[in-house]
Amino acid sequence: MSAMIKPLALTLLLGGASMAAANGTPDNVSSRLQVQVPKELFKSDGYDHREALFGNPPYGGSIAQNVYYTDTNLCDSTRIDKSTGYPSRSTDPKTNRQEEWPSPFILMANRGTCSFVQKARNAQHAGAAGLLIADNICLCSDLECMASLSTNDDTNCQSTEPIMADDGSGGDVTIPTFLMFKQDAETIKAEVKDRDSIVQIEMSWSIPHPDFKVQYELWTVPSDEVFRDFQKDWKDVEVKMGDKLYFTPRQYVYDGVKTRCRNDGRNMCFNLCTNEGRYCATDPDNDLEHGISGADVVKESLRRICIWNVHGESDGLGTTYWDYIAEFVTRCDSDDFFANEDCIKDAFKHAKIDKKRIDACMVDSGGLDTGVNNLLEKEIDAASRKGVVVLPTMFVNSAPLRGALTTTTVFNAVCAGFAEGSEPSICSKCYGCSDMGQCVKKGVCKSYNGQGNGGGGGNGNGGGVSKKFFGMTLLMVCCVFGAAGYWHWRKTREEMRDQVRGILAEYMPLEGGDEGGLNMGQSPMDFARKGQSASLIS
Repeated sequence: MSAMIKPLALTLLLGGASMAAANGTPDNVSSRLQVQVPKELFKSDGYDHREALFGNPPYGGSIAQNVYYTDTNLCDSTRIDKSTGYPSRSTDPKTNRQEEWPSPFILMANRGTCSFVQKARNAQHAGAAGLLIADNICLCSDLECMASLSTNDDTNCQSTEPIMADDGSGGDVTIPTFLMFKQDAETIKAEVKDRDSIVQIEMSWSIPHPDFKVQYELWTVPSDEVFRDFQKDWKDVEVKMGDKLYFTPRQYVYDGVKTRCRNDGRNMCFNLCTNEGRYCATDPDNDLEHGISGADVVKESLRRICIWNVHGESDGLGTTYWDYIAEFVTRCDSDDFFANEDCIKDAFKHAKIDKKRIDACMVDSGGLDTGVNNLLEKEIDAASRKGVVVLPTMFVNSAPLRGALTTTTVFNAVCAGFAEGSEPSICSKCYGCSDMGQCVKKGVCKSYNGQGNGGGGGNGNGGGVSKKFFGMTLLMVCCVFGAAGYWHWRKTREEMRDQVRGILAEYMPLEGGDEGGLNMGQSPMDFARKGQSASLIS
């Protein structure tokens, strides 16, 4: 049985990915790519591009720097030479080679040979603030690009747009990455390489501001390990922002019909699916005969949908929903207890949820045995319309968030989604804070990571250091060291004087001398005690 299920599981995974790719990336891309210098390359609508599904874009901000094009493929980190590339720089007299790419800069490299993630990682290690990947193949639908080819042949083009997805190792990549289509990329390369000219490009990200309330939704699965910390910590942020947020949790479920897990009314993927193969999930522990099954994940997904419908949909806040998530992650998120009914009851009890209401919701929606489940059908339809490709995925005001979704990343994106002047006070206090959790809980940021000052860096409210405080501290330090130096000088002087007195007492003649000298009957120590008042040569 295991031999049959494994290829079916692979078909399920690849089938779901291909459906997402067919839908394309979401149309409402929140980023913009523009050439600022030279002005001849400026486009009023910006340059068409695609964002990578990894990295940490500065939502609400931008990166505007000079571009340096390297004709290496950025696949081998040991062979990246920062003194090469275009445009040319002045010669370094120490090395007799070109100066290295001056930081900060945006790096441009050709597509191919290795994964997008590997290129971005090596660009990051080279000091780049962002990466532009130049596509080397025309889209078959791009007539202008196809016309530029020497042979107008479909074999020289790609029928679908490339998706810069995470290969599973992109958690350490923080710089943003854009892909430029071939025609535009050739224009930039010609400017920096053939004309040896400076090109300044701006990569910017914005979140739409439809009104004074931010709406956001999260697509994930209950077995997602990457998002556990976020799910445990986000409740504090929700409570602080109150009714200015409206959250919609989404559960990603594979369509068993399209992935061919349901055939002739039968479930062909066994324990990966429910409802006779209609609703499926991948096996989270890669053990199809033991541990958590795909059907267990589907069941937990339906349970969470019902919890939200009962306890969160009315206000969009759902503190009870977040309480359950935190309890489940703490108590039941393991191979042994994921589908354990007693553990689920315990999580319900601590989250103060009426289990009977949730069970009734699950049954009324269509259950998990046979037939269609209305709630799961809605999730599949919504995922298809949104074009969800990678999990977890979040949309803020309908704009997709790219890259690693940490509490800090989501917080900054949500705060950027408010209309100017309408953001909650917690945004001004904690935006750009290096310790987001502590700032949200205490309302004060102790240190910032450079993304912002929280509105308190200049007056001390956010933990920043003012010039006056720094000057006073420096003065106090100088005074302490000055006092210590003076005390040491006095002590050394006294010690030297005592040594001189001892020498005089030992070597002065015992006879002769006048009034200032050592007289008969006068002790040598008496003479030494006179110190400087006694003449040594009279």
